[in-house]
This record gives sequence, C-alpha cells and structure tokens, in this order.
Amino acid sequence: MEDLRFLTGRGRYVDDIASPGCLWGHVLRSPHAHALIRRLDVGAAKAMSGVRDVYVAADLAELGPMPCMAAVKPLIVPPRPALANGRVRHVGDPVAFIVAESEEIARAAAELVEAEYDALPSVVDGRAALADGAPALWDEAPGNMAFHVEKGDAVAVAETMRRAAHVVEIDVMNNRVIVSPLEPRAGIARYDTATDTLDLELTGQGLHGIRRQLAEFVFKVAPERIQLSAPDVGGGFGMKNFLYPEWILLLWAARKLGQPVRWTADRAEEFVAGAQGRDIAAKAKLALDTTGKILGMEIEMVANMGAYLSGNGPGASAVAASTAHGGVYDIPAIHVDVRGAFTNTVPVDAYRGAGKPEANYIIERAIEAAARHMRRNPAALRRQNLIASFPHKTAMGMAIDSGGFVGNLDLAVARANMVTFEARREEAAARGKLRGIGVGCFLETSRGAPNEGAEVRFDNDGTVMVAVGTESNGQGHETAFAQIAADRLGVPMDAIRYVQADTRQVKSGAGHGGARSMHMGGAAVVKALDAALVLARTLAARLLQAGEGELVFAGGGFSVGGSARRIDLLSVARESGNPFGTHVMNMTDVFTFPSGCHVAEVEIDPETGAAVLERYTVVDDYGRLINPLLTVGQVQGGIAQGIGQALVEHTVYDPQSGQLLSGSLMDYTMPRAEDFPNFDITLVERPTAANPLGVKGSGQAGCISAPQTIMAAILDALRPAGVRELDMPATPLRVWQALQEAGH
Repeated sequence: MEDLRFLTGRGRYVDDIASPGCLWGHVLRSPHAHALIRRLDVGAAKAMSGVRDVYVAADLAELGPMPCMAAVKPLIVPPRPALANGRVRHVGDPVAFIVAESEEIARAAAELVEAEYDALPSVVDGRAALADGAPALWDEAPGNMAFHVEKGDAVAVAETMRRAAHVVEIDVMNNRVIVSPLEPRAGIARYDTATDTLDLELTGQGLHGIRRQLAEFVFKVAPERIQLSAPDVGGGFGMKNFLYPEWILLLWAARKLGQPVRWTADRAEEFVAGAQGRDIAAKAKLALDTTGKILGMEIEMVANMGAYLSGNGPGASAVAASTAHGGVYDIPAIHVDVRGAFTNTVPVDAYRGAGKPEANYIIERAIEAAARHMRRNPAALRRQNLIASFPHKTAMGMAIDSGGFVGNLDLAVARANMVTFEARREEAAARGKLRGIGVGCFLETSRGAPNEGAEVRFDNDGTVMVAVGTESNGQGHETAFAQIAADRLGVPMDAIRYVQADTRQVKSGAGHGGARSMHMGGAAVVKALDAALVLARTLAARLLQAGEGELVFAGGGFSVGGSARRIDLLSVARESGNPFGTHVMNMTDVFTFPSGCHVAEVEIDPETGAAVLERYTVVDDYGRLINPLLTVGQVQGGIAQGIGQALVEHTVYDPQSGQLLSGSLMDYTMPRAEDFPNFDITLVERPTAANPLGVKGSGQAGCISAPQTIMAAILDALRPAGVRELDMPATPLRVWQALQEAGH
C-alpha cells in the first residue's frame, strides 16, 4: 500500500518535515581517537551572529548517562554522557553542540570553537585491547574488558575433544561493517511549555524503548512527558534502534531555548557517529568421529565493542549469537567463551542479524574446514550432520519445533547444478580463470524482544485502525499488516489505516529487530482482531435485534443465521455511533527458526585477484508467506548486504592513530547492482505452530547465509592454487596477495 507514495515521491521523511521557527543543531566532534580535553573555549562561537547557544558537557551535568540495556551479566558499563566529559575515546566522539538560526551558521560557528587536546595512545583491535600493556580506556574496566560470558557445557566439550578422531581448528574474523542506510539519522525536537512535554520526530526504530531510556535514565521524568514519532524511515538495519547522543542534545536544546531544533547527519558524520556492526574475532574447534559425525564444538570469541557500550551492544555477541551456535547441525555438546573489549573505535551494536550471522559464519567455516581436512564433499558432510527430526533441542537450549534442513540442502544442490560444476571449472581454467563453488546453510533464531502489543479500532468513518508496536523501515509493514487485517475481517485493504512508530498513538511496542515483526507483531494483530470481532458481534446483535449466538460472521459482515438480515462490519461502528476496539498484548518469548541453504559460484582472475559472483542459489524456509513478493525483496536485500561484507566492505582504523581510514564512500566500498547475478530464489513454506500466522521471519536471513557461502566458493576456487585460508572481505588485493604468497 505504501508503494505508490514511494514511487511517486510522496514518502515523508524527517528531512521533508517543515517546522516554522526551527533552529539547527551541529555537533562538534573529536578529531582524536583518544585524548584528554585540555581546553574547550566556545566563547567566540557563542558570540557569532545567528548562534543561539553552544553546549558542552558541563551544561548537561543534570542529565544521566546513556544506559546499556543488554541482558548480559556481569557487565561493566562506564558512563557515556551525551557530550564527552574530560576525555574523548573515539574519532567522532561529540564534544560540543552548536544551535543556530541556520545549518550554515551552526557549521561556521563550530570552526570558532577552540579545542586543545592531549593525545593518548589508542587501540582499535579487540584482541589487542585485551592484551597486557594495551592502552586503558576506562578505570572502571581493567584490561579493557566489558564482559566475559561462558555458555554451554565445557566439561562435555573437553571430553569430546579428547576422544575425537578428528579435531579441526579455525581462526576467523567477522569484519566490522559501517552501516549505511539510504537515509542518515535525523531528528526534530520540540518543547511544549504548557504541558512540559518533550517531543522528538526522528529516523528511529524501537521508539518505546528509546523513550524509556530518555525518560528513566537521562532526563529522569515520567515517560508520558517525552513523546517520540517516526515518519517514513529510509532503512535502518538495526542501527536506528538505539539511543544516540544527538537525540538527547536535540531535546535538551529545544527545552532550553523554547524553540524547535533540528539536526540531520551527513554521510561523513554517520561514518564516525552511527553504530557500526560485527567485528568479532573467533577461534573454534570442531570434534568429529571417524565417520564424520560432529561430536562437539568449542568457540572463543572476542567482540570489539568500541569506545562505549551502545544500547544493546553486548547483546549481539553474548546473547543473540548463543541462540544460533551450531547452526542447523546436530551437535551434542557446545561451549562458548565470549569476551567484550573496549577499543578506541565507534561503538558497535546490532546489525542485520545481530549475532546470528556471526554464529552461523563460525560453524559453517568450521564444517567447511572439516570437509577439506577429511577429504569429504562439503555438501555431503553437512548433510550427514543436519538436524533431521523435530522437535529438536540444541546444545544451546533452543527448542526447534520444525524445519526441513535436509530438504533445503538437497534442493539447493540440485538447483545449483553442482553435479556438472567440474565441467564449468575446467572451462574457466581453459580461459585462465579460477572457478569455485560453495555451499552454506543457516539457522536464524527469530524473535527479538519478547512480547508485543497491537490495537484494533473500528472508527465511525468506516475505517479500521491497526496500530502495532513493531516498526517498519522499509519492509512493507503497511501492506503486510493491512493484508492480515483485511483477510481476517473480510474488508477492503483500503479500509485499513495502519499506525506505527508514534508513542502517542501506539500504546506499547518493542519495535523492530530480530525478524520479529510478523511473528510477534502479526500474532498480536491477529489477537486484537479477534478481540475486536467479539465486541463487534455484541454491537451487531443489538443493531440486528438478535442474540449474539444467532449471528454468523462471513464475508465481512454479520447475518442472522445466514439470512438476509445482515450488517456490514464497517457499518457497525457507524450505526452504533461509537468507535470500538481493543489493545492486546501477545505475551510470548517463543522463537521461530527460519532456515535455508545457499550455493554460490565464483570466478577469479588470478592476474588481478578480482572475484566475480557468477551464480547464486537460494532455498529458504520462512514458514507461511503473507506476501511472497515482499519476502523475496527482503531476501534479496539481505543477500546483497552479506555479499558486500564477504567481498568488499572493510572498516579500517589506523592501528597507531585510531583514525578511521575508510571514512567515506571514497574509501569504503559497498556493492552495486552490477556486482550481483540474478538470484535463483526458492521459498519453501513449512509453517510453524509458534504463532497463529505460521510465519518465521525473513528480514535477516540473507546476510546470515551469504558471507560463509561466498567465502566457501572463493576458497574452493583458490585451493588448487595452494591458498587455504582467507578472511573477509575477499577484496581483489587480498585475493591477489594470497595467491602471491602461495606462489601462484
């Protein structure tokens, strides 16, 4: 339903919103990765014509620090103020906020701020930060360690390693990525003096959670005194779920000055201020018996958290990843050791998949290494170890209710025409090229935050409001939720008015994230629709002068025993004179388990190291499909991001200075349409009983599976040339260097 707006240029984003009398904010940021703030003189900037005020850390002393809400214990959370206080800890750390009558004046005033720093040693690598003698970021965090968490059964895993016929070890890096949605972060803050209420329109996801943090931890006011709303949001991929310093600064300034204040990040600013993703170094051991049956797995992870703990930063590596360790394989014993490290880099938080891509990457790289070690066909070794019967409880405690992992693999292998691959390899070799094929499976653990709310209300104007606590940033919720409501009520889709991302209109919500919208939000909508129909039946019985038990609901209306005495559902509210409806909570913490198998085929030019993705095959299971076209779009987008991480996306910090070397799109590569083949996508519907819709969640799956699939294909192509190991991204330079080192 939203497509027409977007295609005709009528999307409404924060930067489109007019706000008369609005001032502009600009953030002055640290040029140093680690330094003491010796002097910060804002006098000249304040005196500049058109500047309304300039704020530094001391001005915000009454505000509380930004919290970390991750369910990780024990967890060291050093204070993170909206403006750096005494010390900066990453390039881009905010040190002052200038508010002026125009954006140009605010930027010009920032040039007048006199800032002097005493540079300190910095560290940007997670493992290096935990090593003895590393520069210390926080007194509160000895050894730069934010957390140390262990999960699983260490004793059982040690025993499997002792008695295994084969133990395969890998050391892999899940490279850091810069999250780059089309729309950068932006916000407009207002203050209502009459009600003493703060209002923020923002490019956000998870608005109720952000409001809670602002109210409870930062401004220390009742939640109803802060209201948040988001118009259309041009992509987020997780990074817009969190509280940022800029949201605090905008609200603070609007209240202080009594005028609206707006801010829009530029792309360079987002590279050093928006949450980044991944950055997990992992070592793993896989134990197998003589037949190739996996006996156990041991995993050690170091998660680079950046300079501060973002809102859910530790959650991806320490919580979410643990739900997916072992992937689709029947592994009796798993032990995971995760350490979080503070470094002088931009804070890391959940990025599309949030821990599940990292977990799946580890097991898939490990099983690929095991296949090569045992001289087994990688697809065959995978098939031997796949979970084949359900329900199944994993070694990490996840109860998988249903799936078709063996069928997914068999169909993907067949559709990719793997049996004739060697002929394609030989043909490529005749042209001087290296060709490889790779298989990768994945298991998503879809739920995100537990529990979700929804409200359905029939209005007098003949429309039905559906308000949901999950929030779209490009997934098509306006269409999908309208489809669910229209189908269940038997009314036209254009009668559905979808409401989201507004704390005034939506009573509760856990927002977007974890591929939860249909599983959690859709189920909440179904419950609210059913509850509203109960109310409608009572009103219809009164209008038809019949008993409720006599009424039959069909075709969008109630009739008396199926007779001609009938009233249309949309007319019930009009004729009764009162809107009616209800808000319900879907109270559940149950996961669903999207899964699939992908096959990639690549060709590499050994002269340049350039890898071309020639074919990409997908067989995925997302349960019942509400809108297959939207689902395919989500899968395509996820695959594109996964391919980008595997082949080109590389966040690089200078190890000495801590400067972000890949600080713009001139230096940080993202894939383009020309980098992709036509994806062969098959969606297999295996409904789950975890929710009334039978859906499993599709938003994250593509980027969970693509990285390991691509890397398996690249290593398969390079193996004849003697290359055994390679980390993402497999850029032309890295591939060429690996070939040179192998003597090719």
